[in-house]
Amino acid sequence: MTQDSLKSDIKALLKERKAVLLAHNYMRDEVQEIADITGDSLALSMEAAKTDADVIVFCGVHFMAESASILAPEKTVLLPRLDAGCPMADMVSAEELKKLKAQLPGVPVVTYVNSSAAVKAESDICCTSANALKVVQSMSEKEIIFAPDKNLGSYVARFTDKKFHLWEGYCPTHERLRPEVVKELKEQNPGAPFVCHPECNPAVVALADHVCSTTGMYDYCKKSDAKRFIIGTEAGILWRLKRENPDKEFILASPALICPNMKLTSLEDVHEALTSMSPVVKVPEEVRIPAKRALDRMLAIPRD
Repeated sequence: MTQDSLKSDIKALLKERKAVLLAHNYMRDEVQEIADITGDSLALSMEAAKTDADVIVFCGVHFMAESASILAPEKTVLLPRLDAGCPMADMVSAEELKKLKAQLPGVPVVTYVNSSAAVKAESDICCTSANALKVVQSMSEKEIIFAPDKNLGSYVARFTDKKFHLWEGYCPTHERLRPEVVKELKEQNPGAPFVCHPECNPAVVALADHVCSTTGMYDYCKKSDAKRFIIGTEAGILWRLKRENPDKEFILASPALICPNMKLTSLEDVHEALTSMSPVVKVPEEVRIPAKRALDRMLAIPRD
């Protein structure tokens, strides 16, 4: 089956199943192209919460589909590739988090959405890279546990006087971007802003002209007068950046900025999921209810 016929069949199946197709900004170009909605994890979580579709097809990784199931339990949530996981999310477990909470009684837990439903259920509030600082600032406590991304936590900690207990997790894809590579690119492209994600290593973040979420990158690059940008996040973001800014040039900071898990989902996988109505991701109620509380608290905080 050609890509065009696959896309046509998928659109027909989406209509037949009363389904909405959500795709993360790091998905393959062709998957983003046919999605009803593309966005970062926060934007997609919000769409999952408010959609009137019967079925959510989540083109992303496992924790994202779990978030959709948490927020919309009455809907069928399909994850075309059940093996699309998140190494960062796997770096923290509910059991390990419980142990740290016992060592730091009364210290609230702020958990990045890049985490399992079970970990969210042990958290006081969730955050994304788009709203992490606002989430932290919304809390009255002077001390927090921040899990699982130590790089995002370190970045947020710069803007607050709270004491952070950082979990030792990180995104392997963003961690592969090295400061010496960025320095060389900046020398080769004078005047080109280096825009990076806060999941990058602090030494890389220190070199950035602008640090933001993927949605923030779209906004920044669209509004900027610059004609060339060095992009420090996963390669999937380039598709929309180029589409929205055809007169501008975007340089991926490193060919290593490709997440193998985000690239697993193909059009064939989406077609098969809609045909078979599987794999289904369903979070059990005993986990869903406390996890939803943490997500709801996050969603109640206005984003930029």
